[in-house]
Order: sequence, then structure tokens, then C-alpha cells
Amino acid sequence: MPDARFWADSEREYLRALPASPGPWLILSTGGEDGAFGAGLLSGWSKAGTRPEFSLVTGVSTGALIAPFAFLGARYDEQLRDAYTTISAIDIFEVGGKGESFLDTWPLHSLIEKRVTPELLKELAAEHARGRRLFIITTNLDAGRPVAWDIGAIATYADKAALDLIRKVMIAAISIPGAFPPVLIGVEGNGRKFEEMHVDGGLADQFYIAPDSMLFSTSTTKLPATDFYIIANMKLTAEFQLTERTTQSILGRSVSAAIKFVTRNAIDRAYATAKRSGIGFHVAYVDQDFSAPARGAFDPDYMKALYEVGFARGAGPKPFLAAPDEASTKPRKVAQ
Repeated sequence: MPDARFWADSEREYLRALPASPGPWLILSTGGEDGAFGAGLLSGWSKAGTRPEFSLVTGVSTGALIAPFAFLGARYDEQLRDAYTTISAIDIFEVGGKGESFLDTWPLHSLIEKRVTPELLKELAAEHARGRRLFIITTNLDAGRPVAWDIGAIATYADKAALDLIRKVMIAAISIPGAFPPVLIGVEGNGRKFEEMHVDGGLADQFYIAPDSMLFSTSTTKLPATDFYIIANMKLTAEFQLTERTTQSILGRSVSAAIKFVTRNAIDRAYATAKRSGIGFHVAYVDQDFSAPARGAFDPDYMKALYEVGFARGAGPKPFLAAPDEASTKPRKVAQ
């Protein structure tokens, strides 16, 4: 499948893969179980009747799980709701890795097989044929570079190999190094076959719009989109929290803080790129005052509460903010 993917940091390959016609772009971020916010926002947005058809959808980490269903539109809102309100940690992983990670994700493999079906493959291929594009991001650890998988292009092959590859890519896209095992993807290059090691696309960035070089302040590139709609599945401002003096707690708190810093900076770059290109800018994120308790990872009660907050935002009069300074410094209240 020579058109299945491209280096996500290559301007030439990226421009060749973009949709033929300008349109609104949907950008879905990392966030783990906080993807419930994005799932809810999309469903509420559908109810409001103002959700557009996107010419490009990109997903990183939990955004990669949302992306195919968001790409296919409102008819998949119910599946998104189920995916983010009815599962728990036992549907994602079990404790006890096999030397590559702390956890085993065989339950996630089973879940993806049930949701990514031959019927879904046909619908993705049909939308690709219309000129729309769906990119999911992984990190190729062997090369140390981000990879963008053109899911619609893969779907057009319409066989078991295509279906298996899309499932593998979606699992790789959320495989946090150390916690989840990497995914090995068979490839052929220079006349030899081998297996590449792929992990979470969030290693490169928390969401994907374009290669970094096209987002630099010195870049003169104008991207062919009419609007950026960025859904950040997380809070963007810091919260005070006493950190336990354990390796796990210190590491977790450090990673959480770093992700917030990186995401705020990425949103600011996206805003500058949008203004330079004459593109409408819209961003949504989890409100700072959302405080539902979580009894561990992928707590269904927590995710239901966050889904409802996202749904209320999407169905409301102003689902998105128009500037990054609002997103990073001005928490908003919504009905909870």
C-alpha cells in the first residue's frame, strides 16, 4: 500500500496528501479518558445542527480513536457516546506486561476489532473517494519520526490486510511507551521485509495540523483550510495538587504538567498559522472548574460526567473560543 502513509514532518509528502479542495479541518488531541469531552462536544454539536462536514480530520492518541467516527459524521455519534461512557479500565488493559510495558492491551485489541468493521472500512473508502482525508498519527520509534497514516487511502484496498492495518494503526496511536506495548507493523523497503515499532503519536505533538516547519513563526506557508476546529481533550491551566513522594506519582505529575505546557504552545502556533493563512480559528478544551472525581484510569462515571459537559458545550451557543489567550487564561463555566 504505497499511499498508506507519509512522514508527518515532511512538507512535500504532506502537501501531496492533503484534500484537493479547501474546507474546515477538525483537529483532535491527546487526552486518554478525557477524550469523553471531545466525543460529547461532537455529539452536542450535531444536536445543535451547526456541525460542518470536515475536509480533513486528524487524530493523535485518544483523538485517533475518535477521528474515524467524527470523520463519518453524526450517524456515528452514538458509537462515540458508547465508547467513552460504557467502558472501563478492564476494557483497555490488564496489569502484567511481557517485557515491553507495564500493561497488556489485549482487551483494547478486542475492543478495536468490534468497532472497526468491514462496513466502517467501506464508508471510509467512500469518503476518501469524495476527496476528504483522515490522518491518524503514530511515532515510528525506529526512525524517531512521526508518521501520518492516510486511513481513507488504506480503506480503498477493501481487503482483510487493509482492515488489519487500520486496527493496528489505531492501537499504535494510543500505545503510551512504557505503559502500553508498542505495535509492530510489517513493511517492505529496499527489497527486504521487516517490522517497524510504532507507539503513541503524542510523542511528537499533542495534536497534528501540519509539519512543524510549516507552523514556525518564520514560515510563509498558507494552509488550504477554511477553518481550524481544535478540540483539546484536557484542561489547559495548571492545578495545585500535592504530589506523593513515589516514582509513579512524580512521573505522572511531571508528564501532566509538560503536556499542558506543550499543548498551550501548540495552540498558540496554530492560531498564528491560522491568522497568517486567513483561516478561521476555533478551540475547545475542558473547563478548569470541571471537578468530577475519578476512581482511577478510565472510570466510567468520570467519563460520563465529562461527556455530558462536552455535550452541553457542543449544543450551546458558543462551543469554541476564538483565541488562544482565552483558552489558556480564562476558564469558563458551563452547565454541568
